[in-house]
Amino acid sequence: MTSATQPHSTPEAFVLTGAFWVVCRNPRYLEELAARGLRILLITPESYREHAQTCRKDPEHPASLIDDIAFVDGSLDQENSFTSSFVAQVRVWQQQYTVVGAYAVGETLVEQTGLLCDALGLRGPGLRATRVCRSKYLQRWYLGEFGPACLVVPPSRREDVEPDQLPYPVVVKPATRHSSSGVVAVPDAATLWAQLRSYPEQETLLVEQKVTGQEFSVESLVQDGAVLFASVTRKETTESHARTFVELSHSVPHADMEANAALLDANRRMLEALDFHDGITHAEWRIGEDCRPYLMEVAARTPGDGLLALYRLATGRPLEPEIIRIALGEPASYPAPRRWTRQVYLEHERGTLEDVTVDWPGVEPVWSGDGGIWPELAPGEADAPATLRGVLVLKERGSELAALASSDDRAVTFLIDAPTPGELDELEHRVRAAVTIVTGPAAGDAR
Repeated sequence: MTSATQPHSTPEAFVLTGAFWVVCRNPRYLEELAARGLRILLITPESYREHAQTCRKDPEHPASLIDDIAFVDGSLDQENSFTSSFVAQVRVWQQQYTVVGAYAVGETLVEQTGLLCDALGLRGPGLRATRVCRSKYLQRWYLGEFGPACLVVPPSRREDVEPDQLPYPVVVKPATRHSSSGVVAVPDAATLWAQLRSYPEQETLLVEQKVTGQEFSVESLVQDGAVLFASVTRKETTESHARTFVELSHSVPHADMEANAALLDANRRMLEALDFHDGITHAEWRIGEDCRPYLMEVAARTPGDGLLALYRLATGRPLEPEIIRIALGEPASYPAPRRWTRQVYLEHERGTLEDVTVDWPGVEPVWSGDGGIWPELAPGEADAPATLRGVLVLKERGSELAALASSDDRAVTFLIDAPTPGELDELEHRVRAAVTIVTGPAAGDAR
């Protein structure tokens, strides 16, 4: 065959999807793909266009490693709204690249990424898993045996809800949002009616029996349908003193072996019901008063907040390279935790953020701002002393701090690790006392 008649070869590429800031906050994905010589393609919502284009021009920013970015239109509170522009863009890239892998870093485009993997024959969670994981009401349908009693309320049926179908208290959840946005506990029928009418008219809602009990998550690496690694994370939320469910701490791993065994067994059976093929899952569970694990929801993507950093501190190895290996069909593995780790989000007074101080030798707060890059936290040896690894400020100076209604409202966090659970608890108390959040009057308050 002469060169004139040889087929045109296109460069191999890998598609990442999700919010621009989520992808860049953990740049190891980009570094791992760049080291393999793959072209890096990113699909992200249109709202990030200006910021993304600015960051790509900075050679020191992780976004400079991205070869092409596509911006798609849609809204999180409207199902499938991103799909048409997503498909249109992938069809263009298919003419320019040989796509060898894809992965949804954040929640926004999980379902669309599943469609991409299915259409191109790539490794991924599978169509059922990506569709169900992106919809809270489909989770209650496909995974009903694992969850609490619930009602699905389509937009046109809110007035038809019979408020006494479930025992109170109940929890109301928008079906397609994430980061605990709009999730509220409701004590009685009158409050339920008011709460249902407070959501945008196009949103599907869930009303479900509130499960009282400790909250956990289970992070799982799955390859060829088999669980390679799974670990239990203990969570604390604002539920203890408010109607909301904003997460305030994550502890990796969890020390209760009996609870872990029950959670890991339920999580394995849940993954089988999802027919989950390849990837990572972040499943949120509660153990009820009847000692049974109840599934709150499951996501087919990287765990959020600082959980990736916690797993690296706990095991000594990052998760991201294994996630990429799974997406490319390469052998993957991950070790068990060898240290006890915790991320804590500090609650704050309402007002204007003026400063954050840390009374701790050798530690200064890192101001990462809204959507900024987090510093890389190097793990210690298994028997190293209990250590404060970092204090991060997630808002800019002058930002208005409001009550914690969703994860986006949190402003200050710290990460710690220790050789024993007792030392971890003691270190948390000391760090809490050492961090001060300085706020001024909120905008519009009387001076």
